[in-house]
Amino acid sequence: MKITSTAIVDGIIQDKYGKRGCEFKDKNGEIKDEFHDGYMPTRSIPIKIEEAPENTISFCIFMEDKDAIPVCGFSWIHWAVANLTRNEIEENESRNAKDFIQGVNSWGGAIYNFDKEAAIGYGGMTPPDKEHIYNINVYALDTKLEIQNGFFVNELFKAMEGHVLEVKTISAVYFN
Repeated sequence: MKITSTAIVDGIIQDKYGKRGCEFKDKNGEIKDEFHDGYMPTRSIPIKIEEAPENTISFCIFMEDKDAIPVCGFSWIHWAVANLTRNEIEENESRNAKDFIQGVNSWGGAIYNFDKEAAIGYGGMTPPDKEHIYNINVYALDTKLEIQNGFFVNELFKAMEGHVLEVKTISAVYFN
């Protein structure tokens, strides 16, 4: 399986997908066009999947920042997608896609305490201390999962057990 994203150029995630972009939500889900501390970037990255294994029925995507562990104590979840049945997600599609489901990101946790509905979907990069490396993991599955929109990632990983045909990861940097 091959995973690519036009959001990544020379190993760097382009500014518009994080805190230097122009599309954000506050913790109540209100759309904002300027970044302030505590606002969640919402312009999601495009992802293309090629050469999926035979018998692939759907894909899951899990985007995380392990460099967040020293800052907040856990790996930050930026995006969780399930039941994607096509091989591409367009730029900014997290906001209004109807043919795949999305989970709650870490913006809904104890640090920013976003309303659960506001934290469903893509929550972009805002590294507070230094450049961080972001991992985009794509799972090819032999089924669609029995989970609902607004799932938590523990539910995602439990539902995927025994159904993963292949997993590939691409990694890129977003600068502070």
